[in-house]
Amino acid sequence: MSPEGAAGARPQLAVIIVNFNAGDHLRDCLESVRADLADEHWTAVVVDNASNDGSADRVAAWSPRLTIISNDINRGFGAAVNQGARKQDAPLIWILNPDCRVEPGAFRALESALAAHPDAAIAASQLLNEDGTTQESARGEPSAATGLFGRHGLLTRFLPQSKAARRNLRAADLVASASAAEPYPAIDWAMGASLLIRRELFERVGGFDERFFLYWEDADLCRRLRDLGYTIRYVPAARVVHVGGRSARTARRLAVHAFHRSAYLYYATHVVPSPWHPARWFAKVALTVRAEYAPGRSPTR
Repeated sequence: MSPEGAAGARPQLAVIIVNFNAGDHLRDCLESVRADLADEHWTAVVVDNASNDGSADRVAAWSPRLTIISNDINRGFGAAVNQGARKQDAPLIWILNPDCRVEPGAFRALESALAAHPDAAIAASQLLNEDGTTQESARGEPSAATGLFGRHGLLTRFLPQSKAARRNLRAADLVASASAAEPYPAIDWAMGASLLIRRELFERVGGFDERFFLYWEDADLCRRLRDLGYTIRYVPAARVVHVGGRSARTARRLAVHAFHRSAYLYYATHVVPSPWHPARWFAKVALTVRAEYAPGRSPTR
């Protein structure tokens, strides 16, 4: 990655942030990005999905590096990322949630992972809670058991160290086992809060599938890239604090229903593609009921 140089030089990195009522987290995110990318040649795009809290307006004059796209309606996460990606042509795309704070050295660690693995399409950050603990953002391939042993699965709450739970939620184990021999382990998919992606491959698979309004579009993107033979790499050294759920809390019911609709869409697309399979009908009924009676906590991405 070349540092910022001659005027008019093509940026090598486009940071894309989808904003929806993120409040002051958006500015904090941008400031942390600026600090981490001080020696890089980069640009940023904020795609605002019809926020009503003025958060995008408050960063309108933040930097000439920044372009803001203002949508009249909430187009969803994947569609907004695709908008932002089309706005720039940098060879690397860094997708960041607005409620993320990048720690120093995060980008260089992600870039190093892609350089070390030419077959890697995506390098994913280690996401941290505000207390410094690791978020379970590195995941195993979703299956029928994910509803029970996923991040918010019922059985995960009671059996967090079970083999099934650890297969789905790998981040803490990968951080604990990270070594110089393999600092960038391959995973099935990662949460979309902080992903560095090769633009060429992102475009090759058509970007995010816009049928996913919110949630699971990251799993779908990783699945489609892996199906072409590329890998997804988890990078513990790329540390990013992720508050989580900041936007979802402003529209909790919308987020809950979107989560379950997208979970079914993923299941129907990749796990049980036959429309006549009884497991698919069961999943649809179970996820619909769960969406209606889900507990008050909003999903996080």
